[in-house]
Amino acid sequence: MVDVSTDQPVGIRGQFHLRLSEGVLDPVTVTALAVATAEDGIIFLSCDVVVIWSHVVRALREQVRALDPSVPAEKILINATHTHEGGDLYEMPDAYPTPPRMTCKEYKALFVARAAEAVVEAWTKRQPGGVAWGYGFASVAHSRRTVYSDDTSLRPAAASNPGLMVNGHAVMYGNTNDPMFSHFEAGTDSFLNVLFTYDQADQLTGVLVNVPCPSQIDESIWRLSADYWHETRRELRRRFGDKLYVLPQCSAAGDLSPHQIHYKEALARRLKLKGVSERQDVAERIANGVAEVASWAAKDIRHEVALGHIARTVQLTRRPITPAEYEHEKANLAALEKVQPSTHPDARQRMIADSRHESQCNRCRQVIGRYESGETKLPMELHVARIGDAAFASNRFELYMDYAHRIQARSPALQTFVVQLAGTEVGERGGSYLPTIRGEADKGYSATQYCNLVNSTGGQELVEETLADLHRLFPAAP
Repeated sequence: MVDVSTDQPVGIRGQFHLRLSEGVLDPVTVTALAVATAEDGIIFLSCDVVVIWSHVVRALREQVRALDPSVPAEKILINATHTHEGGDLYEMPDAYPTPPRMTCKEYKALFVARAAEAVVEAWTKRQPGGVAWGYGFASVAHSRRTVYSDDTSLRPAAASNPGLMVNGHAVMYGNTNDPMFSHFEAGTDSFLNVLFTYDQADQLTGVLVNVPCPSQIDESIWRLSADYWHETRRELRRRFGDKLYVLPQCSAAGDLSPHQIHYKEALARRLKLKGVSERQDVAERIANGVAEVASWAAKDIRHEVALGHIARTVQLTRRPITPAEYEHEKANLAALEKVQPSTHPDARQRMIADSRHESQCNRCRQVIGRYESGETKLPMELHVARIGDAAFASNRFELYMDYAHRIQARSPALQTFVVQLAGTEVGERGGSYLPTIRGEADKGYSATQYCNLVNSTGGQELVEETLADLHRLFPAAP
């Protein structure tokens, strides 16, 4: 594990506006785990960032090859924990030079250098050991898409948000104390998938924890932070030893988050009476789940396992932009480009307003560009790996929960870890939500032309491509 924090002001992404860090609340880190047999190997790299951009993946692998050509850089499966309090890795012009700050380019150089060192160290210092795996439960995520009986865009007070969202029957984090509130669009996923690593003497050395929830409890603060994963690492080390490595992964959670929408007052009372923060409350639930799994998974530590890793490019159907949407976005962009820069006397408020306006313009331009390109497929780097009876399957998206269930239900593996927001060298940008048919019909943030590079047809293609590779790695399964 390597610290990738900086005490210099650096951009923080994850909202529509830019923030500049005002110090470090807790370390943002990268954690590398290399697992190999004589036949194959895989390097897991987990990063406390909001998203892994394609240019970051390319730069990281180039740096790894430069440091040590013997390390199989193409075997790196890199994922974001999706904290909204990580350093800025966006590849964008630095339009806000004051106050003096570390630019995107400078932070990327720091991040890539330290992450590459972690990868090389993990690979070159491998020792014989064992692994074990299992699943437990931790209630962390909740559906964040509130559905109403009426189309909210037709309400008299409905606001237009060009470049940001198009509401319909669903609203992200919508008010539930509303007479038209119907239900939450999705359920939740309380499964906790865990992989343990041991030395030759069967002493626990590390734990890979796969949770279907982004690390976004304090998602709007202005300091660097790993969010609830900081408290979770600390709690796990308190229970298992202060030298324990903890590698977080986020499973499919495009429509999930740690925020409780309809139980806010009850949550506040819970935390007050317990005397803990919400982040600590989540950390204790995860640690309890991991401890329960560890109590029985350690009875089946494997020192010899079948291991295989397939990394390839798949082509997924893009979310089409209709002629009507194209014309609408051109009109939106024309109106937005007439907006003058903020004149607010406070520099922070000017930056918030101007960067939010920049985001709106960029998102309109991206929709226009997708229509004009005429491209119908999005390439994506897919990683599928086998470690014994367990499997790992990656994707680049904020993937709606249903897709993970489709993969896991039909997987030939005994246990399947789905890893969302994984880096890909191919394909534009990074991240992007991937909704279900249900989400597309309900609209709302995360299920519109601004948010989706791939549609639900491409989502099912991802499921089938993933399952095809899983069956290649588990050929004996029916």
